[in-house]
Amino acid sequence: MLIIKQYLPIPKQTDNEFWTVERIEHIRQLALTGKPSKIFPKWNSLRILDRVRFKNEDPKISETPKAMTFTKLAGIEMSAPLYLGDMSYGALSGNPNIIIARAADLTGTLAGTGEGGLHPEVAKHKRIFVQWASARFGVDFDVLMHGAGIVIKIGQGAKPGIGGHLPGSKVTEPISLTRRIPVGIDAISPAPHHDIYSIEDLGQRIEALKEATGKPVFVKVAATNYIPYIVSGIARMGADGVIIDGHGAGTGATPIVIRDNVGIPIELAVASADKVLREQGMRDNFYVIAAGRVADATDAAKLIALGADIVSVGTGALIAMGCVMVHKCHIGSCPTALTNKIDGSRMIDTDFGLKVLVNYIHGFSLELANILDNLGLSSIDELKGRRDLLVGKGLSRETLSVLGIEGEEEELPPKLGELWSRRRKVYLHELINKGDPVITSMGSTAPPDVEKPARIVDWLRSDGAQVTRPSIDPYREDIDTSFYLAGGRIYLSLPVIFDIIDAPEDERNALQWASLALSSGVFSNVTSKYYEDISISHDGKGVIKWSKNYESGSYILLPSSEEAVEEVLELKGIPGFIIDEDLGNEDLEVVISEIDTKLKRMGIRKKFDLIAKSSRIRDSGDIFKFVALGADSVIMSYKVFDVALGEGSRSDLKSKAFNLISGFKKEIALLAGAAGVYSVQSTLTGNRELLRAINLNSYLLQKLRVKVAGSL
Repeated sequence: MLIIKQYLPIPKQTDNEFWTVERIEHIRQLALTGKPSKIFPKWNSLRILDRVRFKNEDPKISETPKAMTFTKLAGIEMSAPLYLGDMSYGALSGNPNIIIARAADLTGTLAGTGEGGLHPEVAKHKRIFVQWASARFGVDFDVLMHGAGIVIKIGQGAKPGIGGHLPGSKVTEPISLTRRIPVGIDAISPAPHHDIYSIEDLGQRIEALKEATGKPVFVKVAATNYIPYIVSGIARMGADGVIIDGHGAGTGATPIVIRDNVGIPIELAVASADKVLREQGMRDNFYVIAAGRVADATDAAKLIALGADIVSVGTGALIAMGCVMVHKCHIGSCPTALTNKIDGSRMIDTDFGLKVLVNYIHGFSLELANILDNLGLSSIDELKGRRDLLVGKGLSRETLSVLGIEGEEEELPPKLGELWSRRRKVYLHELINKGDPVITSMGSTAPPDVEKPARIVDWLRSDGAQVTRPSIDPYREDIDTSFYLAGGRIYLSLPVIFDIIDAPEDERNALQWASLALSSGVFSNVTSKYYEDISISHDGKGVIKWSKNYESGSYILLPSSEEAVEEVLELKGIPGFIIDEDLGNEDLEVVISEIDTKLKRMGIRKKFDLIAKSSRIRDSGDIFKFVALGADSVIMSYKVFDVALGEGSRSDLKSKAFNLISGFKKEIALLAGAAGVYSVQSTLTGNRELLRAINLNSYLLQKLRVKVAGSL
C-alpha cells in the first residue's frame, strides 16, 4: 500500500479553474506553517464575491492579531466560525473523514459527516454534525445520537434538485457495511425525501429529531431561485439554522449538466436570505452557515458581512490535506488518497493529514482575525451583517441591490469567452461514447464564474426544487420530455431537431437513423427516403415544409433580428416560425424571448410553434434554457456531432449519434426533474421563472424578462 505523507506537485492547469494554482499555494502555505499569509487578495475574476471588496483594505499581517474569532452556534462554543464541510464516508476514503473529525475536536470548530452513515472512528468525536439525508444510508437512532447536532440534507450546491451519487466502483466492502447497501452498486439517493413533500412535513421531521435526540437541528439546502422563501420556511418550522450550499460547491460525483446549469452563487443567496429573515423578525437565534467556494479568510469575512454566521470549508480542507484538483473523485483514482476507492492501494497518513489540516484552520483563523483588526473590529460578531463595510466593483445595479451594498455599476458585454471550450468538447465526446449523463466531480468550472461566457445563456441558471416544492426523481420516475409540434403532426421525444444540410454523408445518415430511432427530428432541404416522418424539409416531402417565404401551412424561416419580432405579428395561416441566429444580427435568446412574449400578450401564442435555430447551440443545458425562454424546440447543427467526435474514431457513427440524442434526452430529464418539472412542454416552455441571471447586464435582463439571482 502506498502511504501519502507529503504534498504532491500541483499539476499544470490547462483549463480554467476556480481553485487556481495561486489559491492552492496559499492554502498550502497556511497548512505548512499555521501562520497568516495573505488577506484581501485581488482576483481577476467574474465571480461576484471577487468583485465585492471592503471599503478599507489594509493587507498588513500580524502573527498575533488582537481581534477574537470566538463565536457560538446554537449554543456550541467555537474558536472560529468554521464548519468543515459535509463530506461522506465513500466520497472520501476513510482516513480523511477521521482527520476532519479529529481536527474539529482539536481546534474547537465543527465538522459535518456527510451522507452515508458514520465511520466508527469518526463516531468517537464530539464536534460533528451527523447528516440525515434522503436515502437514510446507514442512519439509525444510535448514529443520530453521536456528535453535537443533526443536519437534514435536502440539497447541495453541486447537484440541486437531485440526490447524492456515489458510483458503484467506489462502493467497496467497508462502504457497503456502513451504508448497508450491496457492493459495487451505484448509491443514488432519491431527489426528494419521500416523507418530506411540504414545509409542514419538514417541520414535523425537525420536531421529531429534536424530541428524539435533544440536539440542535440544521437543514442543508442548495442555493436556488427561491432561497429567501426556503430559509424563511425553515426558520418558521423551528430549525436552529440552515446550511446554504452555493453553486460551485465541491462534490464527489455529480452530472455535469446539473453542476454547471443549476443553482446560484452563495453570496447572493446569503444576502437575500439574511434580508428576508430580518424583515420577518426571525434572524435572532437562527444561524446561517454559508458554503460553496469559500477559498480563504477574505471570502469568509465578506460572507459574514453579507449575513452569514459561519462559513463552511470543504474543498479548502481537502486542498489543505493535499488535493491537487484533478477532478477524479468520482472514479476513485485520487492520486492524493483523499477520494480514492478503498481497495488497499493507497492511503493518506493520518498524522500528516491532521497536522496540515490543523495548521490550515489556525492560519485561516489568524487571517480572519487580521481582517477584523484592519477593519477596526474586535470580534467576529461585530462583522455579522455589516454590509456598510462593503462595496461592489463591476456589478450590475440589480446585483448590487440583491447584495444590499454600494458600488460602481458596470454593464458587462455578454460574449467574452470561447464557444467551444476544451471541457465542453471532452464532455460531448464522453456523451457520444456512453449515452448517459456525464458524471464529474469537484466544483463547477462553468461560466460566468470560472470560464468566460460565450453567449447569453451562459449567464443564466436553472432552478432546483426543494422544501417549498418537491423535485422529481429522474432516476426513479419517468419525466415527459416530449413535444408535439405543427398541431400534433410532429412528435418529438425531446425538443431537438438536427440541421443536416451540408452534413457529410456518413454523419447525415447517422443522425437521420438515430433521430428516427429516438423520435427526434431532422431539418433538411431534401427529404431522404425512409425518413419522411421526422423531416422538416424545404421540398415539402417531409412531415412539414419550411420556406424562407410566406407559404400557407409551412414553417417560415426568419433571421434572428428585431425585424423578425415585428414580422411574426403580421403572419397568419402558418404553423410556426423558425428563427435562425446564423442569418440574423441579434442574439437568439433575445429574439426568441421577445417573440414568445409578444405572442402571449396578443393571446395567440398557442397557435404557433416557435423554434430556435443556431449553429451555436451546444448542449442540453442550452436546449433547456432556450425552451424556458420561449422556444418550443431547437434546431442544432450537425456540427455539434462533429465537435463530439473530435479526433476520435469515426466508426459506428449510428451508435454515437444515438448516444448523443439519448444523452441529451436523459440530461433534459435531469434538469427538468431537478426543477420539479414533470412535463417539459407544458411546464417549461416560456417559463422564465425557472431561470435566474448571474450579474447579467440590466439591458438584457429587461429584454429577456429574467430575474437576477437572489431577487424575490
